[in-house]
Amino acid sequence: MPPNTDVFVDVQSPEKFQSTDPLRWRLKVEHGRQTWHYLEHDDELKKWPQSICDKYWLGIPFPTKQLNTPKTALEAARNGFEFFKLLQTEDGHWAGEYGGPMFLLPGLIIAMYVTHTPIPKTWRVEIIRYLFNRAHKDDGGWGIHIEGPSTVFGTALNYVTLRILGVDADHPAMVKSRATLHKLGGAIGSPSWGKFWLAVLNVYDWEGMNPIIPELWLLPYSLPFHPGRFWCHTRMVYLPMSYIYGKRASADLCPLIKQLRQELYVQPYESINWANARNNVCEVDLYVPHTGLLDFLNGIIGLYEKFQNLVDLRKYALNEVYKQVKYEDENTFYLDLGPVNKAMNLIVVYLEEGPNSEAFRFSRSKLIDFMWMGAEGMMMNGTNGSQLWDTVFTVQAVIESGLASEPSNHESMLRALEFLDDCQIKRNVPNMETCYRHASKGAWPFSTRDQGYTVSDCTAEGLKAVIFLQNKLKYTPKLVSEERLRQAVDVLLSMQNSDGGFASYELIRGPRLLELINPGEVFGNIMIEYSYPECTTAVLTGLCTFRKYYPDYRSDEISEVCNKAAKYIHDSQQEDGGWYGCWAICYTYAALFALESLANFGEHYVNSTSSRKGCDFLISKQREDGGWGESYKSCEKGEYVQHAESQVVNTSWAVLALMSAQYPDEKAIRKGIKFIMSRQLPHGEWKQEGIEGVFNKNCMISYPNYKHIFTVWALGRYAKIYKDPVLF
Repeated sequence: MPPNTDVFVDVQSPEKFQSTDPLRWRLKVEHGRQTWHYLEHDDELKKWPQSICDKYWLGIPFPTKQLNTPKTALEAARNGFEFFKLLQTEDGHWAGEYGGPMFLLPGLIIAMYVTHTPIPKTWRVEIIRYLFNRAHKDDGGWGIHIEGPSTVFGTALNYVTLRILGVDADHPAMVKSRATLHKLGGAIGSPSWGKFWLAVLNVYDWEGMNPIIPELWLLPYSLPFHPGRFWCHTRMVYLPMSYIYGKRASADLCPLIKQLRQELYVQPYESINWANARNNVCEVDLYVPHTGLLDFLNGIIGLYEKFQNLVDLRKYALNEVYKQVKYEDENTFYLDLGPVNKAMNLIVVYLEEGPNSEAFRFSRSKLIDFMWMGAEGMMMNGTNGSQLWDTVFTVQAVIESGLASEPSNHESMLRALEFLDDCQIKRNVPNMETCYRHASKGAWPFSTRDQGYTVSDCTAEGLKAVIFLQNKLKYTPKLVSEERLRQAVDVLLSMQNSDGGFASYELIRGPRLLELINPGEVFGNIMIEYSYPECTTAVLTGLCTFRKYYPDYRSDEISEVCNKAAKYIHDSQQEDGGWYGCWAICYTYAALFALESLANFGEHYVNSTSSRKGCDFLISKQREDGGWGESYKSCEKGEYVQHAESQVVNTSWAVLALMSAQYPDEKAIRKGIKFIMSRQLPHGEWKQEGIEGVFNKNCMISYPNYKHIFTVWALGRYAKIYKDPVLF
């Protein structure tokens, strides 16, 4: 790839790293799509005034009502939703950041750099500000996520990102972060994904990569290790990665690349033994070490790679890989499954079709969908958002609390229903079997309909939210027909695994033994789908809700599926009574779902051993202040780890779980409720505390709307069950 000479180098000194004018940013929403725009001209500001949602996320003060001090849980819930509904967007969803991982932005910036995609000046300024704000104060480095310790992965990639964006190597912050990188052994110790991005940038040699050959995509699907059997996020990352590796595509040398080669390592670049660097991963980065089998296979494939020209399969493999990349782009309207394969696909299209092609222009136009502007600067979201997910939980919280029946909230619920109607996926993708996609017609996605991937728990929670909106409220129209609800049920019934549980995007397709060849090093359980207590509960309760209102459709099948799902919930409980949560932190989150699912079968504390053990486990973790606080370390270690402080989100999950199980000691629940109320501000808001979400055991991700959703839900449920006593 030709060198990029358009490096923005006029921002050198600390005093010039100022923010853009926050009053000029606007969030545009349309069919759930959320994109941030900077208005350069004053006349635009008058035509497009900032919304409260804009101001909230940008950290701009806005007038709020001083609400009556709540004395009961329902009053606190009402105050909470009075604030949160101010943040609802005009198309009916609740917007929000979905950041946290610190390896996403570097992939984007490197991809834009090597494809000569212009980086807007406002992006440059705000990304620099964000990365400076997120550098650890003690050592200047970055971790795999915002709360994790400095790693080679995070520090090397974010260092090169800042250099691409124009920050001078002699800037004090760069000197500090470079010292940390060198202390960790330099970029040579980066895990494989870091090595890949550095190789694309041509500051790491491809010889130092373990092979990622595209020929795997030519194998018959009947083989248990065909990439089509991998978990969708894994296959969609390693798909374009194999294309780029297969072509050894790297940026051409230029002055910046030469400088980075000298800055990233503790020895001269020319002296590095790249073959020996392949398995060199810094101890602080390494979460899943290589198995002997993986190292053996890497050796065999490495031999093939040396002689692959004799076999002459590479061009056919690259063609097959690009065909799959094209399917992914077109089936998601160029949004792609997530930000990592989005950035990689951009490079693949650039290499295959060129910078002037229609496909490349389409791909480039959707980069903005992943960018989120916040008070600390500009970050990259973990998908194009969590629009559907946040909205369906909000709806359920407001309906269960009774707040949805209050006239002042009618408009909010109507707009939410319109969004859910619009967001349901109305088609199966073309060539569904050929591109290894699960059926999607009738499903709900995690974010938007255009992204279009079926997600089991999103479909189930979307189904529940629509049913509640259309059947529990007197003022809502039937926007989603019974036929479309049946389509959602059809999708769910097609997703149960043999163990009775439900995975995230599709059925489990490969054997668990594939984890023996997990090449990611920093992520756990990435090779195949797994059944999860959270997904299983969502589907179980979604199907039970549907059957209650529509008892004549596939009723026997629903009963059978739900019985198997309940058995899975029992079987996945740990000896100490906890359930491990895979999509948020961690045991408190899983308990929320697991105890709710058991309650659907009439299992409660007084009549169920599983329910009793689950409640006792939670109670054993309650703190003196009445709250629960769980550290992200629970996800890493597989055991409950206390946070330094109680958290309103963990507390909300815990008390919701206890109330589902009809835990008999109301005092423990009341203490949790009072803790939630004590953290509420006078205008109804709760402030951000610790990070909430996780994926693949080791990477945390933010769900900042949770602090408003589950608090209202917990308060509302308590008021409903206990007749809303005066607490303060």
